[in-house]
Amino acid sequence: MLNLVLFGPPGAGKGTQSEKLIHQYNLVHLSTGDLLRSQIAAGTELGLRAKQLMDQGLLVPDEVVIGMIDHKLRENQSAAGFIFDGFPRTVPQAQALDQLLAQYDTAITTMIALVVDDEELIRRLLKRGETSGRPDDRDEATARRRVSVYNTETKPVADYYSLQDKYTAIDGIGDIDDIFNAICQRIEESKD
Repeated sequence: MLNLVLFGPPGAGKGTQSEKLIHQYNLVHLSTGDLLRSQIAAGTELGLRAKQLMDQGLLVPDEVVIGMIDHKLRENQSAAGFIFDGFPRTVPQAQALDQLLAQYDTAITTMIALVVDDEELIRRLLKRGETSGRPDDRDEATARRRVSVYNTETKPVADYYSLQDKYTAIDGIGDIDDIFNAICQRIEESKD
């Protein structure tokens, strides 16, 4: 089973690359943001709680996110693999994901980190906010807070996977297809 963590700050291009990787490797896309937004759209209690936090640029509690991921893994046990987009965001989440995957007799194959400088991220988020309808992408202060939260709370996850020799940084600025080809090259190397 091929299990990828596509990692990077908000606006790094994870969604764009995820779509290409899903088709290339026949993976199930596991985007915690999409899972949360579907809960918000459905008006569930979880969705309303998550919306308050997301609108402030803050993270949703681990137990909520892990529960949603476990449900998705159970639904797709015959999948060729998963691409984790926007998760894990903290070291405890990475540890919980490792434990959860072990229950399904699998593990993370590799983490691909898309690296983009902060000012480019802010520019991308605000531009995306003009068309996406996402409130967390429309306001510069919220966008900056999201990038700051990533830098302080999420970046340590890269060290966690680096210690397992599963981490690769890919430049997230440039031609989309060139970035995709660099990601695919790393995936092929990790499968050997």
